[in-house]
Amino acid sequence: VQLQASGGGLVQAGGSLRLSCAASGRSYGTYGWFRQAPGKEREFVVGTRWSGSTTRIADSVKGRFTISRDKANNAVILQMNSLKPEDTAVYYCAVDSRNLIWSSMADNDAYDYWGQGTLVTVSS
Repeated sequence: VQLQASGGGLVQAGGSLRLSCAASGRSYGTYGWFRQAPGKEREFVVGTRWSGSTTRIADSVKGRFTISRDKANNAVILQMNSLKPEDTAVYYCAVDSRNLIWSSMADNDAYDYWGQGTLVTVSS
């Protein structure tokens, strides 16, 4: 399984970025985005079922980040608005073949496959 995460970069506080997570050849039951800031543990950002029936968003990004599907490319798009310096991190996408329940979406261990990460830097 190849997961391609892209779209990271440098942006000023208040700006926006759009991250993409594309899976090779097929779609998966659940897609998740996690992030890891320097010196910190990896944390959950957002998860969604490919069907769109269930989505979970971390409180820290609620109201600023949204997730959507790009069906043509078997990808999910993480739209990040009103970015803050504390959003600076390496963002990782992950997929699982199953339709994860809401309570499992934030669990690192629930996901089968992980992408390589893309760096997001928000300057103040």
